[in-house]
Amino acid sequence: MNNTMDLSNGPLTGIRILDLTSVVLGPLATQILGDYGAEIIKVESLEGDLMRSNGVNLSPGMSSIYLTINRNKQSLALDLKSEAGKSILRQLIPRVDAVVHNMRVSAIDKLGFGYDQVVKLNPQIVYCAATGFDQDGPDKDRPAFDDIIQAACGLASVNSLGKSRPDYISTLVADKTTGMALVNAVLAALLAKERSGQGQYVEVPMLETMVAFTLVEHMGGLTRNPATQNAGYSRILSGGRQPSPTQDGYIAMLPYTNHHWESFFRDAGEEALGKELGVTNRITRNANIQGLYAALHKITATKTTAEWIEICDRLDIPATPIYTMEELPSHPQLQAVQLFTDEIHPDLGAIRFVRPPVKFAKTPAKVRHQARRLGQDTESILIDLGYSISDIQSLVKQGAIVNGQ
Repeated sequence: MNNTMDLSNGPLTGIRILDLTSVVLGPLATQILGDYGAEIIKVESLEGDLMRSNGVNLSPGMSSIYLTINRNKQSLALDLKSEAGKSILRQLIPRVDAVVHNMRVSAIDKLGFGYDQVVKLNPQIVYCAATGFDQDGPDKDRPAFDDIIQAACGLASVNSLGKSRPDYISTLVADKTTGMALVNAVLAALLAKERSGQGQYVEVPMLETMVAFTLVEHMGGLTRNPATQNAGYSRILSGGRQPSPTQDGYIAMLPYTNHHWESFFRDAGEEALGKELGVTNRITRNANIQGLYAALHKITATKTTAEWIEICDRLDIPATPIYTMEELPSHPQLQAVQLFTDEIHPDLGAIRFVRPPVKFAKTPAKVRHQARRLGQDTESILIDLGYSISDIQSLVKQGAIVNGQ
Protein backbone atom coordinates (compact mmCIF):
# COMPACT_ATOMS: atom_id res chain seq x y z
CA MET A 1 0.00 0.00 0.00
CA ASN A 2 1.27 3.49 -0.84
CA ASN A 3 2.39 5.25 2.36
CA THR A 4 1.21 8.60 0.94
CA MET A 5 -2.29 7.32 0.17
CA ASP A 6 -5.27 9.28 1.42
CA LEU A 7 -6.71 7.08 4.17
CA SER A 8 -9.57 9.37 5.13
CA ASN A 9 -12.06 6.63 4.18
CA GLY A 10 -10.45 4.20 6.62
CA PRO A 11 -7.21 2.33 7.31
CA LEU A 12 -7.90 -0.30 4.63
CA THR A 13 -8.38 2.23 1.81
CA GLY A 14 -6.83 0.75 -1.34
CA ILE A 15 -7.50 -2.86 -0.34
CA ARG A 16 -9.93 -4.73 -2.59
CA ILE A 17 -11.70 -7.86 -1.34
CA LEU A 18 -13.82 -10.34 -3.27
CA ASP A 19 -16.61 -11.43 -0.91
CA LEU A 20 -18.08 -14.86 -1.66
CA THR A 21 -19.80 -15.11 1.72
CA SER A 22 -23.46 -15.34 2.67
CA VAL A 23 -25.81 -15.58 5.68
CA VAL A 24 -24.19 -13.97 8.81
CA LEU A 25 -20.66 -15.12 9.66
CA GLY A 26 -18.92 -14.03 6.46
CA PRO A 27 -20.99 -10.92 5.67
CA LEU A 28 -20.43 -9.53 9.18
CA ALA A 29 -16.67 -9.95 8.72
CA THR A 30 -16.55 -8.39 5.28
CA GLN A 31 -18.75 -5.50 6.40
CA ILE A 32 -16.27 -4.67 9.16
CA LEU A 33 -13.46 -4.75 6.59
CA GLY A 34 -15.59 -2.46 4.42
CA ASP A 35 -16.22 -0.12 7.36
CA TYR A 36 -12.43 0.05 7.73
CA GLY A 37 -12.16 1.31 4.16
CA ALA A 38 -11.68 -1.79 2.01
CA GLU A 39 -13.54 -2.01 -1.30
CA ILE A 40 -15.80 -5.05 -0.98
CA ILE A 41 -17.26 -6.73 -4.06
CA LYS A 42 -20.00 -9.04 -2.79
CA VAL A 43 -20.84 -11.82 -5.21
CA GLU A 44 -24.38 -13.14 -4.81
CA SER A 45 -26.37 -15.80 -6.57
CA LEU A 46 -29.16 -14.71 -8.89
CA GLU A 47 -31.59 -15.31 -5.99
CA GLY A 48 -29.48 -13.25 -3.61
CA ASP A 49 -28.10 -13.90 -0.14
CA LEU A 50 -30.56 -15.85 2.06
CA MET A 51 -30.47 -13.03 4.61
CA ARG A 52 -32.16 -10.67 2.15
CA SER A 53 -35.43 -12.28 3.32
CA ASN A 54 -34.73 -12.86 7.03
CA GLY A 55 -35.63 -10.49 9.84
CA VAL A 56 -37.97 -7.54 9.31
CA ASN A 57 -38.56 -7.10 5.58
CA LEU A 58 -38.19 -3.40 4.88
CA SER A 59 -38.78 -3.98 1.18
CA PRO A 60 -38.44 -7.05 -1.09
CA GLY A 61 -34.86 -8.32 -0.82
CA MET A 62 -33.87 -5.75 1.81
CA SER A 63 -34.43 -7.20 5.28
CA SER A 64 -33.27 -5.72 8.57
CA ILE A 65 -30.59 -8.41 8.98
CA TYR A 66 -29.26 -7.97 5.46
CA LEU A 67 -29.09 -4.21 5.92
CA THR A 68 -27.26 -4.61 9.22
CA ILE A 69 -24.35 -6.70 7.86
CA ASN A 70 -23.97 -5.72 4.20
CA ARG A 71 -23.25 -1.99 4.03
CA ASN A 72 -20.13 -0.65 2.30
CA LYS A 73 -20.27 -3.41 -0.32
CA GLN A 74 -20.98 -3.55 -4.02
CA SER A 75 -23.47 -6.21 -5.14
CA LEU A 76 -22.52 -8.33 -8.13
CA ALA A 77 -25.12 -11.01 -8.98
CA LEU A 78 -23.67 -13.97 -10.92
CA ASP A 79 -24.68 -17.50 -11.77
CA LEU A 80 -21.43 -19.23 -10.85
CA LYS A 81 -22.69 -22.47 -12.36
CA SER A 82 -22.65 -20.82 -15.78
CA GLU A 83 -19.46 -20.42 -17.78
CA ALA A 84 -20.21 -16.74 -18.32
CA GLY A 85 -20.53 -16.16 -14.57
CA LYS A 86 -17.32 -18.06 -13.87
CA SER A 87 -15.51 -16.07 -16.54
CA ILE A 88 -16.45 -12.79 -14.85
CA LEU A 89 -15.18 -14.03 -11.49
CA ARG A 90 -11.92 -15.23 -13.05
CA GLN A 91 -11.38 -11.75 -14.47
CA LEU A 92 -11.95 -10.15 -11.06
CA ILE A 93 -9.59 -12.39 -9.07
CA PRO A 94 -6.32 -10.88 -10.42
CA ARG A 95 -7.65 -7.42 -9.47
CA VAL A 96 -8.22 -8.08 -5.76
CA ASP A 97 -6.02 -8.44 -2.69
CA ALA A 98 -8.12 -11.07 -0.92
CA VAL A 99 -10.89 -13.60 -1.47
CA VAL A 100 -13.14 -14.52 1.47
CA HIS A 101 -15.72 -17.32 1.39
CA ASN A 102 -17.77 -19.45 3.78
CA MET A 103 -18.86 -22.21 1.43
CA ARG A 104 -18.00 -25.84 2.04
CA VAL A 105 -14.54 -26.39 0.61
CA SER A 106 -15.75 -29.28 -1.56
CA ALA A 107 -18.47 -27.04 -3.03
CA ILE A 108 -16.20 -24.14 -3.94
CA ASP A 109 -13.62 -26.55 -5.34
CA LYS A 110 -16.34 -28.00 -7.56
CA LEU A 111 -17.24 -24.50 -8.79
CA GLY A 112 -13.61 -23.99 -9.79
CA PHE A 113 -12.64 -21.40 -7.18
CA GLY A 114 -10.79 -23.38 -4.52
CA TYR A 115 -7.44 -22.07 -3.33
CA ASP A 116 -5.36 -24.15 -5.75
CA GLN A 117 -7.44 -22.81 -8.65
CA VAL A 118 -7.54 -19.17 -7.48
CA VAL A 119 -3.83 -18.88 -6.65
CA LYS A 120 -3.02 -19.68 -10.30
CA LEU A 121 -4.96 -16.55 -11.30
CA ASN A 122 -3.43 -14.38 -8.56
CA PRO A 123 -0.24 -15.79 -6.97
CA GLN A 124 -0.20 -13.09 -4.26
CA ILE A 125 -3.81 -13.63 -3.19
CA VAL A 126 -4.86 -13.79 0.47
CA TYR A 127 -7.46 -16.56 0.35
CA CYS A 128 -9.49 -16.91 3.53
CA ALA A 129 -11.96 -19.77 4.02
CA ALA A 130 -14.41 -19.71 6.91
CA THR A 131 -15.28 -23.37 7.39
CA GLY A 132 -17.56 -25.24 9.75
CA PHE A 133 -14.90 -27.70 10.85
CA ASP A 134 -11.13 -27.79 10.44
CA GLN A 135 -10.45 -29.40 7.08
CA ASP A 136 -7.90 -31.81 8.58
CA GLY A 137 -10.63 -33.53 10.61
CA PRO A 138 -13.25 -36.19 9.81
CA ASP A 139 -16.13 -33.67 10.04
CA LYS A 140 -14.71 -31.41 7.34
CA ASP A 141 -17.65 -31.89 4.95
CA ARG A 142 -20.43 -31.60 7.53
CA PRO A 143 -22.82 -28.65 7.22
CA ALA A 144 -22.40 -26.09 10.00
CA PHE A 145 -24.84 -23.49 11.28
CA ASP A 146 -24.88 -21.50 14.51
CA ASP A 147 -27.12 -23.99 16.37
CA ILE A 148 -24.92 -26.92 15.36
CA ILE A 149 -21.73 -25.19 16.48
CA GLN A 150 -23.24 -23.95 19.78
CA ALA A 151 -24.10 -27.58 20.54
CA ALA A 152 -20.78 -29.04 19.39
CA CYS A 153 -18.50 -26.53 21.16
CA GLY A 154 -20.06 -26.93 24.62
CA LEU A 155 -22.03 -23.66 24.76
CA ALA A 156 -25.47 -25.31 24.69
CA SER A 157 -24.39 -27.49 27.61
CA VAL A 158 -22.98 -24.53 29.58
CA ASN A 159 -26.22 -22.63 28.91
CA SER A 160 -28.31 -25.45 30.46
CA LEU A 161 -27.66 -24.09 33.95
CA GLY A 162 -30.93 -24.00 35.91
CA LYS A 163 -32.84 -25.48 32.96
CA SER A 164 -34.13 -28.97 32.35
CA ARG A 165 -32.19 -29.39 29.10
CA PRO A 166 -29.29 -27.94 27.07
CA ASP A 167 -30.21 -24.67 25.37
CA TYR A 168 -28.88 -22.30 22.75
CA ILE A 169 -27.85 -18.75 23.61
CA SER A 170 -30.43 -16.37 22.14
CA THR A 171 -28.06 -14.73 19.69
CA LEU A 172 -26.00 -16.02 16.76
CA VAL A 173 -22.94 -16.13 18.97
CA ALA A 174 -21.04 -18.76 16.95
CA ASP A 175 -21.57 -16.95 13.66
CA LYS A 176 -20.68 -13.55 15.06
CA THR A 177 -17.70 -14.64 17.15
CA THR A 178 -16.22 -16.60 14.27
CA GLY A 179 -16.91 -13.60 12.04
CA MET A 180 -14.76 -11.45 14.35
CA ALA A 181 -12.02 -14.10 14.20
CA LEU A 182 -12.32 -14.00 10.40
CA VAL A 183 -11.73 -10.23 10.40
CA ASN A 184 -8.58 -10.71 12.48
CA ALA A 185 -7.32 -13.48 10.22
CA VAL A 186 -7.81 -11.45 7.03
CA LEU A 187 -6.11 -8.41 8.58
CA ALA A 188 -3.15 -10.49 9.79
CA ALA A 189 -2.70 -12.13 6.38
CA LEU A 190 -2.95 -8.74 4.62
CA LEU A 191 -0.28 -7.35 6.95
CA ALA A 192 1.97 -10.35 6.24
CA LYS A 193 1.41 -9.79 2.52
CA GLU A 194 2.30 -6.09 2.88
CA ARG A 195 5.56 -7.06 4.57
CA SER A 196 6.54 -10.09 2.48
CA GLY A 197 4.75 -9.62 -0.82
CA GLN A 198 3.30 -13.11 -0.41
CA GLY A 199 -0.30 -14.15 -0.05
CA GLN A 200 -1.42 -17.35 1.62
CA TYR A 201 -4.28 -19.72 2.39
CA VAL A 202 -6.05 -19.01 5.70
CA GLU A 203 -8.72 -21.17 7.32
CA VAL A 204 -11.02 -20.03 10.14
CA PRO A 205 -13.05 -23.06 11.35
CA MET A 206 -16.19 -22.40 13.38
CA LEU A 207 -16.05 -25.37 15.76
CA GLU A 208 -12.42 -24.97 16.69
CA THR A 209 -12.77 -21.19 17.04
CA MET A 210 -15.77 -21.59 19.33
CA VAL A 211 -14.16 -24.31 21.46
CA ALA A 212 -11.24 -21.95 22.06
CA PHE A 213 -13.75 -19.17 22.84
CA THR A 214 -15.81 -21.29 25.26
CA LEU A 215 -12.86 -22.74 27.19
CA VAL A 216 -11.13 -19.43 27.94
CA GLU A 217 -12.60 -19.46 31.46
CA HIS A 218 -13.89 -23.03 31.50
CA MET A 219 -10.73 -25.14 30.96
CA GLY A 220 -10.65 -25.85 34.70
CA GLY A 221 -9.55 -29.42 35.39
CA LEU A 222 -8.91 -30.04 31.70
CA THR A 223 -5.77 -27.95 32.09
CA ARG A 224 -4.05 -31.04 33.52
CA ASN A 225 -3.66 -34.16 31.44
CA PRO A 226 -5.13 -36.46 32.56
CA ALA A 227 -7.81 -34.21 34.04
CA THR A 228 -7.98 -34.22 37.83
CA GLN A 229 -11.15 -32.11 38.14
CA ASN A 230 -14.12 -31.16 35.99
CA ALA A 231 -13.99 -28.38 33.45
CA GLY A 232 -15.76 -25.12 34.24
CA TYR A 233 -15.38 -21.83 36.11
CA SER A 234 -17.33 -22.18 39.35
CA ARG A 235 -18.27 -18.51 39.74
CA ILE A 236 -20.17 -18.67 36.46
CA LEU A 237 -21.51 -22.20 36.83
CA SER A 238 -22.65 -21.78 40.45
CA GLY A 239 -26.07 -20.45 39.46
CA GLY A 240 -25.69 -17.15 41.28
CA ARG A 241 -24.41 -15.17 38.33
CA GLN A 242 -27.78 -13.70 37.49
CA PRO A 243 -29.38 -10.25 37.49
CA SER A 244 -30.25 -9.34 41.07
CA PRO A 245 -33.90 -8.71 42.02
CA THR A 246 -34.87 -5.25 43.26
CA GLN A 247 -38.12 -3.82 44.62
CA ASP A 248 -39.15 -2.76 41.12
CA GLY A 249 -37.30 -5.09 38.76
CA TYR A 250 -33.74 -6.28 38.32
CA ILE A 251 -30.23 -4.85 38.30
CA ALA A 252 -26.92 -6.15 37.00
CA MET A 253 -24.52 -5.72 39.91
CA LEU A 254 -21.01 -7.13 40.17
CA PRO A 255 -19.10 -6.66 43.40
CA TYR A 256 -15.79 -8.16 42.27
CA THR A 257 -12.86 -7.19 44.48
CA ASN A 258 -12.42 -7.66 48.22
CA HIS A 259 -13.10 -3.94 48.65
CA HIS A 260 -16.34 -4.15 46.60
CA TRP A 261 -17.76 -6.96 48.71
CA GLU A 262 -16.72 -5.45 52.03
CA SER A 263 -18.20 -2.08 51.03
CA PHE A 264 -21.45 -3.67 49.86
CA PHE A 265 -22.11 -5.61 53.08
CA ARG A 266 -20.97 -2.71 55.28
CA ASP A 267 -23.26 -0.23 53.48
CA ALA A 268 -26.17 -2.69 53.72
CA GLY A 269 -25.64 -3.05 57.46
CA GLU A 270 -24.65 -6.69 57.05
CA GLU A 271 -20.92 -6.49 57.80
CA ALA A 272 -21.04 -9.55 60.08
CA LEU A 273 -22.70 -11.62 57.34
CA GLY A 274 -20.00 -10.54 54.93
CA LYS A 275 -17.29 -11.73 57.31
CA GLU A 276 -19.16 -15.01 57.84
CA LEU A 277 -19.18 -15.55 54.05
CA GLY A 278 -15.46 -14.79 53.81
CA VAL A 279 -15.71 -11.81 51.48
CA THR A 280 -12.24 -10.53 52.41
CA ASN A 281 -10.50 -13.50 50.78
CA ARG A 282 -11.05 -14.48 47.13
CA ILE A 283 -10.47 -18.21 47.75
CA THR A 284 -12.89 -18.30 50.69
CA ARG A 285 -15.36 -16.15 48.80
CA ASN A 286 -15.32 -18.48 45.80
CA ALA A 287 -15.83 -21.48 48.08
CA ASN A 288 -18.98 -19.83 49.44
CA ILE A 289 -20.11 -18.42 46.12
CA GLN A 290 -23.65 -19.83 46.16
CA GLY A 291 -24.36 -18.53 49.65
CA LEU A 292 -22.74 -15.23 48.76
CA TYR A 293 -24.99 -14.66 45.75
CA ALA A 294 -28.07 -15.77 47.71
CA ALA A 295 -27.26 -13.12 50.33
CA LEU A 296 -26.65 -10.52 47.62
CA HIS A 297 -30.03 -11.20 45.99
CA LYS A 298 -31.85 -11.08 49.34
CA ILE A 299 -30.33 -7.70 50.12
CA THR A 300 -30.88 -6.13 46.68
CA ALA A 301 -34.60 -7.00 46.88
CA THR A 302 -34.98 -4.43 49.66
CA LYS A 303 -34.41 -1.33 47.49
CA THR A 304 -35.36 -0.04 44.04
CA THR A 305 -33.10 -0.29 41.01
CA ALA A 306 -32.49 3.48 41.05
CA GLU A 307 -31.48 3.37 44.70
CA TRP A 308 -29.00 0.58 44.06
CA ILE A 309 -27.50 2.41 41.07
CA GLU A 310 -26.88 5.43 43.33
CA ILE A 311 -25.32 3.20 46.01
CA CYS A 312 -23.13 1.32 43.53
CA ASP A 313 -21.95 4.56 41.94
CA ARG A 314 -21.02 5.85 45.40
CA LEU A 315 -19.17 2.63 46.29
CA ASP A 316 -17.64 2.27 42.80
CA ILE A 317 -19.26 -1.16 42.38
CA PRO A 318 -19.95 -2.05 38.71
CA ALA A 319 -23.70 -1.93 38.07
CA THR A 320 -26.27 -1.06 35.42
CA PRO A 321 -30.03 -1.23 34.93
CA ILE A 322 -31.24 -4.02 32.64
CA TYR A 323 -31.97 -2.60 29.18
CA THR A 324 -34.24 -4.19 26.61
CA MET A 325 -33.20 -4.04 22.95
CA GLU A 326 -35.99 -1.53 22.31
CA GLU A 327 -34.54 0.75 25.00
CA LEU A 328 -31.00 0.80 23.61
CA PRO A 329 -31.48 3.84 21.30
CA SER A 330 -32.41 5.88 24.39
CA HIS A 331 -29.49 4.62 26.52
CA PRO A 332 -27.79 7.83 27.79
CA GLN A 333 -24.28 6.59 26.96
CA LEU A 334 -25.25 5.45 23.45
CA GLN A 335 -27.11 8.68 22.81
CA ALA A 336 -24.10 10.74 23.91
CA VAL A 337 -21.71 8.95 21.53
CA GLN A 338 -24.36 8.79 18.74
CA LEU A 339 -23.98 5.05 18.21
CA PHE A 340 -27.39 4.96 16.51
CA THR A 341 -27.51 6.97 13.30
CA ASP A 342 -30.53 8.06 11.27
CA GLU A 343 -30.44 8.34 7.50
CA ILE A 344 -32.74 8.64 4.52
CA HIS A 345 -32.21 5.55 2.37
CA PRO A 346 -32.94 6.11 -1.35
CA ASP A 347 -35.12 2.97 -1.51
CA LEU A 348 -36.28 2.44 2.07
CA GLY A 349 -36.85 5.95 3.39
CA ALA A 350 -35.94 6.77 6.99
CA ILE A 351 -33.75 4.08 8.57
CA ARG A 352 -31.71 3.73 11.73
CA PHE A 353 -28.43 1.82 11.96
CA VAL A 354 -25.51 1.26 14.31
CA ARG A 355 -22.36 3.09 13.20
CA PRO A 356 -18.97 1.33 13.32
CA PRO A 357 -18.14 1.22 17.04
CA VAL A 358 -14.34 1.20 16.60
CA LYS A 359 -12.72 4.63 16.49
CA PHE A 360 -9.53 5.47 14.57
CA ALA A 361 -8.14 8.94 15.32
CA LYS A 362 -6.53 9.45 11.90
CA THR A 363 -8.22 6.96 9.57
CA PRO A 364 -11.88 6.82 10.68
CA ALA A 365 -14.15 3.90 9.88
CA LYS A 366 -17.11 5.11 7.85
CA VAL A 367 -20.48 4.08 6.48
CA ARG A 368 -19.93 5.18 2.88
CA HIS A 369 -23.17 3.64 1.64
CA GLN A 370 -25.90 1.29 2.82
CA ALA A 371 -26.52 -2.28 1.62
CA ARG A 372 -27.24 -2.46 -2.10
CA ARG A 373 -30.11 -3.96 -4.04
CA LEU A 374 -29.34 -7.34 -5.58
CA GLY A 375 -27.00 -6.80 -8.52
CA GLN A 376 -27.06 -3.02 -8.14
CA ASP A 377 -23.36 -2.77 -9.05
CA THR A 378 -23.22 -5.54 -11.64
CA GLU A 379 -23.25 -3.13 -14.57
CA SER A 380 -20.55 -0.80 -13.26
CA ILE A 381 -18.26 -3.71 -12.30
CA LEU A 382 -18.63 -5.32 -15.72
CA ILE A 383 -18.03 -2.03 -17.53
CA ASP A 384 -14.84 -1.68 -15.50
CA LEU A 385 -13.84 -5.14 -16.76
CA GLY A 386 -14.38 -3.98 -20.34
CA TYR A 387 -17.89 -5.29 -21.03
CA SER A 388 -20.17 -3.18 -23.19
CA ILE A 389 -23.82 -2.40 -22.43
CA SER A 390 -24.86 -4.80 -25.18
CA ASP A 391 -22.62 -7.50 -23.63
CA ILE A 392 -24.32 -6.94 -20.28
CA GLN A 393 -27.80 -7.08 -21.82
CA SER A 394 -26.86 -10.36 -23.50
CA LEU A 395 -25.66 -11.83 -20.17
CA VAL A 396 -28.95 -10.83 -18.55
CA LYS A 397 -30.86 -12.64 -21.30
CA GLN A 398 -28.66 -15.72 -20.83
CA GLY A 399 -29.51 -15.75 -17.12
CA ALA A 400 -25.82 -15.41 -16.17
CA ILE A 401 -26.21 -12.15 -14.22
CA VAL A 402 -28.73 -9.88 -12.52
CA ASN A 403 -28.37 -6.22 -13.40
CA GLY A 404 -30.03 -4.38 -10.54
CA GLN A 405 -29.67 -0.91 -12.06
